[in-house]
This record gives sequence, structure tokens and C-alpha cells, in this order.
Amino acid sequence: MPNSSNSLASVWSISPVGHVAAPLREQVVTALREAIWDFRLEPGQRLVERELVEQLNVSRTTVREALRELTSEGLIKVVLQKGAVVAAPTLDEARDLYEARAALESLLVRRFVEKAPRSQVFALQTAAELFAEVASKDSTEPRQVIMARRHFNEVLMEGAGSDVLRQLVESVQAKVRVLQVKGMSSSHTEAIQELDAIVEAVRQRDADTAAEITSKHIRRVAANAFACLKEVPGV
Repeated sequence: MPNSSNSLASVWSISPVGHVAAPLREQVVTALREAIWDFRLEPGQRLVERELVEQLNVSRTTVREALRELTSEGLIKVVLQKGAVVAAPTLDEARDLYEARAALESLLVRRFVEKAPRSQVFALQTAAELFAEVASKDSTEPRQVIMARRHFNEVLMEGAGSDVLRQLVESVQAKVRVLQVKGMSSSHTEAIQELDAIVEAVRQRDADTAAEITSKHIRRVAANAFACLKEVPGV
């Protein structure tokens, strides 16, 4: 865990954002969000406006707008006498977030079973196979496993065909993502088996079983995260 007094440059090196098609604010938001998700900026790290302005070569207004957006996503908190810092859910917040995730993703699977055509069922099976391939390799980095798991969820969201569910699921997932790497098991055997079981239940159009397996899967993942969750003073 970084010392909160460390300067940003000592823990995060990035080139100034470029003047490309995407607005500068969007580029800053993306750069910071990915750094937080990848644990290049860890919970508790201070995000000093002046340092961000210098490091990214953008205006103070752009930095403030980006920090406000990330605060609304729950990735950053404003702490008295510290300013903006990278957030991490407290244990109680994490419990609520994972309960919400279990409920939402179970509903997502139900909608997928109800609405998804065979082509998307095949796409879900392919996504589960990709996850198994990625997660089975010893050389795979945690971020690659997370990305493969996100792809599985993306297929579910496409097949469920609900913008409301998509927005809710993505919002909760963004808030728990800072826990995923540290809560990840060294072996992904159980996750591979669980995703395979979800796909099989979906193929049988058994919404109850698919939803039940999804809920158990999320709660098992949550237990790993809780075991590794460390409270960050002042966050």
C-alpha cells in the first residue's frame, strides 16, 4: 500500500494525454480509471490536482472535471485534509456491493435465458471456454483473467437486452473492481467450473438453476475478497 504522502509521479508514470478525437477530460478519466483498476494507483493514494496537471499536461479545470466523474463512480473519495484519494470500499460497503452484484447478475442470467437466441447462447459458451483458457495458464496476469470474466458478462448483457440491467450491473462492478485482484484465488478451477455450469443451465433454458449458480459463484468470489480486504485509514 503506498504511503499517502508519496508524490503521484513516484508511483504512477504516464505520458501527457494527447490531443486526439476523444475530449481531454475523457482521456484523463480513462487514464486514471485504468490505473486504479490495474492497481498502479492503489487505495489511499492521494491525487493532487497540481501533480495531475503537470503529469498529464492538461488544465486544472479538466482535472477537476475528471476527478468529479470518478468520484461519482465511487473510484475516488474526497477526504478531509487530504483531498481526493483512490477509494476502496469498507468491509460493510463491500458486503452490500457483492450482495447487489449477486442479485443483479442472477437477474441478468434469467433475462438471458428468456431472451437470448441460440447464437448468443453459443457466444456465451465460447466466452466461458475463453475464460477457461486464459485462467488455466500459469503465466496469465490477474488483469487478463478479469478481462476474460468481463467478456463473459458482456455476452450476458447483450443477450439479456436490458439497458437498465446493463447500467446497474456495470455501476456495481466498477465499485468492486478494486477488490478483484487482491481477492483473486491462486487457482481459478472453481470459477471455470461455475461458468461452465451456468452455460449448461442456460443451454437447458433452466433459468432457476442458472441464477442459483450465478449467485453462489458471486458469493464465493465475495468471500475471497472479504478475506483479503484491508481497511485503508482515512478512506
